[in-house]
Amino acid sequence: MERLVSFTLFGQEFTFYSDASPEEVDRVVEMVREELESVDGASRSTVPSSKILVLGCLQIAARYVQLEKEFEAFRRSQESSIDKLIDKVSSGIE
Repeated sequence: MERLVSFTLFGQEFTFYSDASPEEVDRVVEMVREELESVDGASRSTVPSSKILVLGCLQIAARYVQLEKEFEAFRRSQESSIDKLIDKVSSGIE
């Protein structure tokens, strides 16, 4: 069931509907805050918040792409291991 979620970043209120659990929403918002703090650093007064938000989004997207690559490599490795195990079991049955 969707519910209204609100949070504040850089003094701006953001509100949206989500069907995610409150814990998941809190975790996502905290991750975004942490990412933006790492982008922000000491330059908060000189860089517009819109640019910091875009840089944060790019960093999160880059992390996502890296995790996709790692997951695909893991999946291929597991498929290979499973295939080898199936071959061993099949040869033992014959």
